[in-house]
Parts: sequence; structure tokens; C-alpha cells
Amino acid sequence: MAPTAADRFPTRHLPGVTVRELPPPPASAWRIIGPGVVAAGVGLASGEFILFPYIASQVGLVFLWAAAVGLVTQWFLNMEIERYTLATGETALTGFSRFWRHWGLVFAVMVYFANLWPGWASSSATMVTYLFGGDVTWIAIGMLLTIGAVLTLAPVVYTALERVEFVKVGLVLLFVVVAVGFAISARAWGGLPRAVTAPDFPTELGFALMLSALVFAGAGGGQNLVQSNWIRDKGYGMGRYVPRLVSPVTGREEAAPEGAGFVFEPTDGNLGRWRRWWRLANQEQLVTFLLISFVTIVLMSLLAYSTVYGVPGLANSVSFLRVEGERLQELVGPWFGVLFWAVGALSLFAAAMGIVDYTSRLAADVIKTSYLPRLSESRIYFVLVWGLVGLGCVILLAGLDQPLLLLVISACVGGMMMFVYSILLLVLNRRVLPEPIRPRGYRVAALVWAVLLFGVFSALTVWQQGERLLDTLR
Repeated sequence: MAPTAADRFPTRHLPGVTVRELPPPPASAWRIIGPGVVAAGVGLASGEFILFPYIASQVGLVFLWAAAVGLVTQWFLNMEIERYTLATGETALTGFSRFWRHWGLVFAVMVYFANLWPGWASSSATMVTYLFGGDVTWIAIGMLLTIGAVLTLAPVVYTALERVEFVKVGLVLLFVVVAVGFAISARAWGGLPRAVTAPDFPTELGFALMLSALVFAGAGGGQNLVQSNWIRDKGYGMGRYVPRLVSPVTGREEAAPEGAGFVFEPTDGNLGRWRRWWRLANQEQLVTFLLISFVTIVLMSLLAYSTVYGVPGLANSVSFLRVEGERLQELVGPWFGVLFWAVGALSLFAAAMGIVDYTSRLAADVIKTSYLPRLSESRIYFVLVWGLVGLGCVILLAGLDQPLLLLVISACVGGMMMFVYSILLLVLNRRVLPEPIRPRGYRVAALVWAVLLFGVFSALTVWQQGERLLDTLR
């Protein structure tokens, strides 16, 4: 019997894939818009609202080049993650688990370590107190319970998340348009060319801070991996054959297919449809995730430069946004500071929802695929969402501050995760996929660059944070 495209898939740890025809792509690109907006929406959090604006407030706009480098690198990574799911309907984590059963579990645990503390919810709650007062703890708990309810009562989870992130991105873009007209100074616009003509690496702010901004502009860590799950639920490529996550209460669960995934034979018809799918997927990520993230980082940095550049004693935390909001009230009017805090609170809340979703979604996919195939992935997801929400509520009620050890783990784990899965993506897509659709040329070079970037970042961060931890424990 002649070999098929399915024969290349390792089957030691997971069932083989089924050969099927690649579904036709939509006639209009608008029908696949969504995953990139969701990625941008979840990623529009600390980097865009705190990290890059804080850097701009301290040293000006000379570090904006790092946002471009980080986002372009992540765009290539996202597309290699999407390549595998487009071609197979499997997530990248499932593909990794074909080489070693526990790869998915390793990444799921790392994502949990990175996202264990309910920091986005408490940051959003803090901004709400700037508007209305109140107790941060109880506001944050209310937010977590709301997130749990939305994610588990929506008939189709991805659809609910997509709508929330669309609203968030729209409001953030509306805010920056208003900021261009009312708040960004001529001095800031005049300093923007220096980001290109005189780029700098301001180590006086701390090496870890600079590299964190470079590596995690836009998304970072496990959020890139969940592109597989989001495009599958959107119905990209072979993902159309895979059931979507639905609410165990209000949704109608579809029958799961036999085996783990699918693959198409590289016939002329399938390859023609593949080229159209691949072009549309690249365009969607480019116009939504990359462009929205970069424009937002630049304009929020210009806003910070216009308002708080040179102000002493600014903290690289959510309290930085209080000072910036107060300055906006002085320079533009009380209404603009209120708008800034309102958009910031909504942005961080939507980020918290996305983080709870992708943390639980990645773990549910791993548990279902590699350990408990007979259980419903939607029900596993339901349990994990409420487990994360419940843990966050307990932490907030206990009044605990984030422990130093967890801070160190969070700082180190994201870059290390990206270093490892950049290598695995290169191996997976080059070894398993049919030859005509494998990455080659500059796509391979981009993955090698990602391996080097995140490898160096991980090593330096572990070394620096480890020294700080030891100094604190002495």
C-alpha cells in the first residue's frame, strides 16, 4: 500500500490522524477575522498600558524598536503554531505530545505558574477604585466570579471571548484616537523619529525589565500557544472537523471525532485551498494582532511621554496609571482622566478573562488528549475555569501579596517556555507535515531567531532573578 500523509505522524503516545479533504476557505476574509483580535485584546494589558509607557516616561521613545522586534518575532511564531492546526485540526500542544506524551502537561503547568496570581483582576479593580472608590479585594473577587460565569455559561466559549475582546480593542483604539487629538504633545511627536534614528537599550532601568518588554510585547508565553485553540474554534482549515468548546450548561456539545486529528493529501485541489487558507491566516494576524498591538504601544507610549516624562518616583506598576490619569486631568480636563482609567480598567478586566480562558483551555486540551480521552473537554474546561477563579478568590481574601518566589518563577517561565516551544515547532512542522506545506527559507530562519532570542533571554533572566532571590534570602 502506498504511504499516505498520515504515516508521518508519530503514534506511540497518541492515536493516528485521519486523512480528509481540506475544507474550502471562505470567499471573504472578514469571515475569519477574530483570533488575531482576541490575541491583541488579551495582550493589550501590562505591556501596552504599563511597561512601555513607563519606559517612555523614564527614557523617552528610544526603546520602541523593541516592540517592533518582539511583535514581528511573535507573528512568525503565531503563524507556525497556526500552520500545524490549519493542516491537522490538532493544537500545537497535541503535536508536541506526539513526540513525548507529557510535553503538553509541562507547558500547561508552566502556564499555570505564570498566571496563578490574579494580578490582572486586582489591577483592573485598582483602576475602578480610581473612578468610584471601594475595596480592591471585593471588586476583584466580583470580577473573577463574572469571568467564571461568562466563560462557562456562554453557549460557545470562543464566541463570547471574541465579542468581549472586540469591544475592548474598539474602545482602546477609540481612546488613542481621542488622545491623538487632545493629549499627545508636539514634543512627543517630535521625539518619535528618534525611536528610529537613535534607538537605545537603556540598561539603567534594569536588564530584566528591558528584555521583558522586548520579548513580551503583544503576547508572550502560553498566549501564543493558544492560537491553535482559538483558530480551531473559529473553524480554520482542518479545525472545522473538531468540536468547539461549549458550555456544559447552555451549549450543545458536538460528537468528538475518532482519533486525535486529521491531515490532507497534498493533491492539487488541497494545495490550492491550502494556499488560500495560509494567505488569509497570515493577513488576519498581520492586520489585527501585529498592527493593533504596535499602534497601541506606540500611541500609549507617546501619551505617557507627553504627560509624565521626567516625573520622579514613578512605579512600574498599576499605580503608575493613577499618576498618569491625574496628569491627564490637569492637562486636558477631568473627563479625559476618567476616560483613561475607565478604558484601562476594562482593558485589564478583558485581559484577565482571556488569561483565565487560555490557561484553562490549554490544560483542558492536554488532559482530554493525553490522559482522559473519554471525558468531555468542555466539562474539563468548566472545572478548570472555576478552579482558577476559586483559587484567585482565596488568595485575594487571604490578603496575600505575591510571594517573591512566584514573582521569580513568573519572570523566568515565560521566556523559557517560548525558547522550548520554538524548537519544538521547528521540529514538528518540518518533520510531520507534508513536504509542500512545511516551513522553509525565511520562516525557518525566523524560528531559529526565536530560539536564540528566547534562549538568551531565559538564561539571563534566570541568572539575574536567581541572584536577587539569593540576596533576599541571605
